[in-house]
Amino acid sequence: MDPYSEHRNTRSPLDPKPVSSNVDPPPAASIPETANKSEEEVQPALVEHLNDLRKQLLKSVITFLAFFLFIFLTINKWFPFVTRGHELIVLGPMEVVTFYTSISAALAFGLALPFLCHYLWQFVKPGLTEKESQFLSLYSPVMFLLFVVGLAFGYFVVNPLSYHFLVSLGAVNFTVMVSAQEYAKFLLMTTLPIGLLFELPIVAMFLSAIGILTSATLKKVRRWSYVILAVLSALLTPPDFISQLLVLIPMIGLYEASVLIVVYKEKKNVAVN
Repeated sequence: MDPYSEHRNTRSPLDPKPVSSNVDPPPAASIPETANKSEEEVQPALVEHLNDLRKQLLKSVITFLAFFLFIFLTINKWFPFVTRGHELIVLGPMEVVTFYTSISAALAFGLALPFLCHYLWQFVKPGLTEKESQFLSLYSPVMFLLFVVGLAFGYFVVNPLSYHFLVSLGAVNFTVMVSAQEYAKFLLMTTLPIGLLFELPIVAMFLSAIGILTSATLKKVRRWSYVILAVLSALLTPPDFISQLLVLIPMIGLYEASVLIVVYKEKKNVAVN
């Protein structure tokens, strides 16, 4: 007879409680199955989204390269419009290639811009809300028109006036010889940034449409906005007072136009509601 049999059958308060065999085990596999199911649903959507992005980027690159090759091969047709009859010099054979390449790339970007915007619209449209989609589809032509107007303003107004002012200023004490590379930089500086700045009313309308910006805010920060516009015009134009003033004046006009447009949209929304 085992003398310790009674002690073996006695449980200590510190011993763990026995697990009943009648209790069903927790459904541990249910959570991973749900998680795996959601991952299986997300992965195909992500792959499809990336494939769509790759397709639109490929179409954009092909369109840009097609315009680039066309302009580069016909650069002599575009040359008089680019140089405006100014006598330019080159400091080496590579500068000729650099000039032709930069001018061809800028013109190709301008001509391909409508197509690039269309490809971008095809990519972002599925992820936009109905309100954002309606806004962009309605004002996309206006955005392109404002960009073209900004380019034209820079090409026909800012560029010639600023160029003649700077050359005349230097001719007082120097023999001014403008290299082709420097002229290309100057031409791009006085056109492309101004085209982007002319998009200010559309940006204000978009921010107002999604509820971020109001007319009261625009009026409240008007003075600071003028300062910011002055800084931008100084940074994005050649370092002369004439160019900065020529850009700042229409920028202020566009800002005031943005205020009037936002006020009109707010009144229209109140009338509809």
